[in-house]
Amino acid sequence: MQDVIRAQLAESVRVKEAVAADLAPAIARAADLWLTSLRGGGMIAFCGNGGSAADAQHLAGELISRFRRDRRSYRGLALTTDTSILTAIGNDFGYERVFARQVEGLMRAGDLLVALSTSGNAANCVLAVEQARGMGVATMALTGESGGQLAPLVDLCLRIPSSDTPRIQEAHITIGHVLCDLVEAELSRDERT
Repeated sequence: MQDVIRAQLAESVRVKEAVAADLAPAIARAADLWLTSLRGGGMIAFCGNGGSAADAQHLAGELISRFRRDRRSYRGLALTTDTSILTAIGNDFGYERVFARQVEGLMRAGDLLVALSTSGNAANCVLAVEQARGMGVATMALTGESGGQLAPLVDLCLRIPSSDTPRIQEAHITIGHVLCDLVEAELSRDERT
């Protein structure tokens, strides 16, 4: 067991070191996307399935509540949380449309949609991004190494250099925390000036 534990932790570290080495410029561009939306009065909405749905909720919560600093609330929304909306759309339009329909009803130009999908191929995330793009909503994705169908559709795709779902999800939430920290620091600085 201890060998398995050490191997999994070592692989998690390896993936995060690769993210630090290869994705720092892209993460900085992601921070700029987040800041542009929030500074302009926009909202950041998150979508994903399974563990990525939990990460979507987690990151929206960090924006609305707080990350490290006491500050005003930022506009964040997880499209994964309203069971009445999800089940109504799933029943009436199909599960593939559960996020796209919310994008249509809740988002506008100046907002940002963040799709989390380890494969990059989640049909409901792909349709949500397509809907957002048609409305002038900025888009980004957090995926695994291939980027899947999402990579060519979004304004920015952060591809984690791994094909192992748990390692990808660990990197997604780490990047999300880095982005929350950067955004909170910058917006707090804006409010002091």
